[in-house]
Amino acid sequence: MAADSTHRAIEAVYRIERARLIAGLARLTRDVDRAEELAQDALLAALADWPRSGVPDRPGAWLMAAAKRRAIDGFRRTAMQDRKHAEILREQDDERDRSVERIEAHIDDELGDELLGLMFAACHPVLSPEARAALTLRLVGGLTTAEIARAFLSNEAAVAARITRAKKAIAAAGVRFEVPRGTELAARLPSVLAVVYLIFNEGYAATAGDALVRPALCGEAQRLGRILAGLMPAEPEVLGLLALMEIQASRLAARAGPDGAFIPLTEQNRGRWDRLLIGRGLAALGRAEALGGGDGPYVLQAALAACHARAACAEDTDWRRIAALYDRLGQVMPSPVVALNRAVAHSMAFGPEAGLALLDALGEAAALQTYAPLPAARGDCLLRAGRRQEARAEFTAAAALTGNRRERDFLLGRAAGCGP
Repeated sequence: MAADSTHRAIEAVYRIERARLIAGLARLTRDVDRAEELAQDALLAALADWPRSGVPDRPGAWLMAAAKRRAIDGFRRTAMQDRKHAEILREQDDERDRSVERIEAHIDDELGDELLGLMFAACHPVLSPEARAALTLRLVGGLTTAEIARAFLSNEAAVAARITRAKKAIAAAGVRFEVPRGTELAARLPSVLAVVYLIFNEGYAATAGDALVRPALCGEAQRLGRILAGLMPAEPEVLGLLALMEIQASRLAARAGPDGAFIPLTEQNRGRWDRLLIGRGLAALGRAEALGGGDGPYVLQAALAACHARAACAEDTDWRRIAALYDRLGQVMPSPVVALNRAVAHSMAFGPEAGLALLDALGEAAALQTYAPLPAARGDCLLRAGRRQEARAEFTAAAALTGNRRERDFLLGRAAGCGP
């Protein structure tokens, strides 16, 4: 194999194996920064060795073994240096010796659920949601700091600082790079799922900037969801989240016109929806429901998305079933946003006045005071009720609240369509 081909193969293998390497090394060294350094050392070793010896049959195992040997060497050097110090450091020496023994004992082990453990550590509740998302994309997704900053339209220095603080917080809290068990697993899993869905939503409906969607960010969230589903195939909510993302992602190509303008769901060309992703989503939803998870928040949201995916055209949408599903979702996951979406569903199922009655009840919700979809929903209901001037005012108010230019243009267009 030519040198350049070998280098390309090494880079491809490293991209695939990087997260697993860091996961296994972090669990053994209990230090995320050190784990990243060791993974990079293994890459350098491969770049030096593989052009001469060829790509090994199990390249991931080769990289892990190289990284662990480097870790052992580091622990031994530290232990030897510390043994020259005073007797008061003997306890630390013993702990480092045990660390060496732990790594040597696991050097040939399979990775098992270590990647899952890394995801749970990166999404630990001690971190803010934004820090969890950034750290997950860095450690598990393999994105650079610059790529994460571009994805969230943020400053690269700010993202780097956020990741550094997150690593320190994890270390200070003594977070273990392991999958929680029993009741702790049930308590921690929602945090992981929320981070993955936060990443997906930022790609599906960008909160700021000129682009309406960022497909690459959606794709990264889907990849994380597939990893989770592969490692936790009996968890209905994991399957529900995967189903939800697959079905929603199927519409990405139809959400914007050739000029980038927003196209609402009811007006999209359903021939542009990705039927492969819809099939995957419906299959994951079926597995989740078969496992008895039909009332889980993500499974219910996936069922809502499936109602649209199964309708051949907008007129075939079963809005009464959607309204009923939102009634259930509002009980298991009460929130102002769910209540808003429920009101929209009821307006479509039972008429605009029914929706307005529910929306009026949300007017005092603090979380929705600066939330553009609330006046946008009111504007839509008012327009369908024939109250065009009131609708114009609501669409104009909604446009002033959104940070996304495409969405703002769409709302202003709706306002203009209401007449002078």
